[in-house]
Amino acid sequence: MSTAYLGLGGNLGDRRRYLADAVQALDAEPGVRVKKVSSIYETKPVGVVDQPDFLNLVLEVATELSARDLLARCLRIESALGRVRIERWGPRTIDIDVLWHDGQTLNESDLVLPHPRMLLRAFVLVPMAEIAPTLLFEGMSTELLAARLDQTGLCRLGALDSLPE
Repeated sequence: MSTAYLGLGGNLGDRRRYLADAVQALDAEPGVRVKKVSSIYETKPVGVVDQPDFLNLVLEVATELSARDLLARCLRIESALGRVRIERWGPRTIDIDVLWHDGQTLNESDLVLPHPRMLLRAFVLVPMAEIAPTLLFEGMSTELLAARLDQTGLCRLGALDSLPE
């Protein structure tokens, strides 16, 4: 089994429900088991700022899947939960990003690992540091990297109500 970290977020509809449904769907996937779930964080949008605030969290999963196969499952779950890709960084019901997969480095057109912008985003690193504080990137722990980021506008809301059993 490999360890992977996934970033989830959304800003349309019942944001908490979409997060919970995505976590449950991921845990129900063959070859994927949710191990840890961060708190939920509410954040301002990045890129396209004229849209509702996001709810975000990070998952640790144990998986038998390759990074590419895990991404395919994430995209399928996004679609099943109503994700429509119209505008980059635009509003969405759910977004599931593969952030890290067993320390693998990839640079392909549709999959870059570790995720190329995660070290710049408090809404990714703060919840990741919550569940994996000692995971190293560029020789520094997620805890240290998160502490160095501007966390203005990042609001911890608490735990997801319905976690996988």
